Amino acid sequence: MITLYHCVGARSFRALWALEELGLPYALKLTPFPPRFREPGYLDINPLGTTPTLLDGETLMSESSAICEYLARRYGPSDLTVGPDEPGFGAYLNFLLMGEATLTFPQTIHLRYAVFEPEERRLPQAAADYVQWFLSRLKGAARLLDGSGYVAAGRFTMADISVGYALKLAESLGFADKFPAPFTAHLARLKARDGYQRALAAESAGEPVL
Repeated sequence: MITLYHCVGARSFRALWALEELGLPYALKLTPFPPRFREPGYLDINPLGTTPTLLDGETLMSESSAICEYLARRYGPSDLTVGPDEPGFGAYLNFLLMGEATLTFPQTIHLRYAVFEPEERRLPQAAADYVQWFLSRLKGAARLLDGSGYVAAGRFTMADISVGYALKLAESLGFADKFPAPFTAHLARLKARDGYQRALAAESAGEPVL
């Protein structure tokens, strides 16, 4: 049985969404954020202390975008991944990693210095600068889209989940009104998917870690 440790609203939503899109059985464990400080024993499960943690037999994974690819390949074949012989392979890998490294990372810096740090340690200018970084990269990424409605290979893939979470996070932070039009439409399309809605429902009904 696959077990996913997940914090509500965190990047672990990518893994939860991927599990629902693939229709795989799993156990969901909800943890408070950040689990390394607020969940006793969590470091014994994941020495990094980060979220997500996915356990699949002897396999432990902690990178949300990598988990998506792992699940599609481990439990495929699935058209949610893109093979090296397909024309969209390069774009797929690019957007799969871009969702985390380029689009989510600057938002986490914003969150740290605008929300999570104590008042005396907050850095409003740095927080604002990282929002602009995110929006600038998103604008550039829009120029890489092929007009299919998805980020690669002309179909919904794990790369859309990777980018989609970054868009979801930005929407929750109030940046959605500054999205390039293609990504506004893209987020609406992703949120309408059954898999996305099932992931939200699973998140709401998840079992807290005791």
